[in-house]
Amino acid sequence: MLKVEHLTKMFGGLAAVNDVSVDFEAGKINAIIGPNGAGKSTFFNLISGLHQPTSGRILLDGTDVTNMPSDKVARLGVGRTFQTTNLFEQASVLDNLIVGHRLRTKSGLWDVLINSKRLQREEKAARDKAMEALDFVGLTHVAGQFIADITQEERKRVAFALALATDPKIVLLDEPAAGVNPEETQGFAELMRKMVDNGLTVCLIEHKMDMIMSLADKIMVLDHGEKIAEGTPEEVRNNPVVIEAYLGGDEDAAA
Repeated sequence: MLKVEHLTKMFGGLAAVNDVSVDFEAGKINAIIGPNGAGKSTFFNLISGLHQPTSGRILLDGTDVTNMPSDKVARLGVGRTFQTTNLFEQASVLDNLIVGHRLRTKSGLWDVLINSKRLQREEKAARDKAMEALDFVGLTHVAGQFIADITQEERKRVAFALALATDPKIVLLDEPAAGVNPEETQGFAELMRKMVDNGLTVCLIEHKMDMIMSLADKIMVLDHGEKIAEGTPEEVRNNPVVIEAYLGGDEDAAA
């Protein structure tokens, strides 16, 4: 699904991501862990086209997307959430999601001026896709509410739905369980499994180690921009380099 070859990103003289190579299999839950400042979000920004790499290659289903802008990468099937959920506060949940599916529409100004059949058809498709995404994340009951009026946990689910509304093949989730309680964390873990069960590939950054160790099929560990380990949760848990660099011998300390 996703193949990264010798990926490097320099900011001035600092290597935020340094010579990282990794493969993420389709239909799996892939996790990226590491201390704060390890380069995890920069890695996501490179994959999703927000940043251009200094060197290296990114292949999505065999297509080289290395230097593509983010909108083209999204059209090819990369959905994304961010650490901070930026939504239109004074718009409804449904309207926020309709914006996500606009990525797939072709109507222009002329269609709007004449209210063309294509515009009407695409507006209905965008609304239907938005409702489908809301149903998937369990939020149809708040479709008409303003974003400003829903809970933090519901906002995070809206962010999931927004990524799903773009019709992705792979979804990049940046700290999806940050700031929520243990019960809500479990709900997000179940939602990620549901995404994989429905044919998606998931890649997430997360600091909640208990969830990662029970959820991920594969884990990559970054430290100071470099990949220091890769493997199953059991392999990573027992890797002495990881224990020293990140876990510190106590997983709960990193949660």
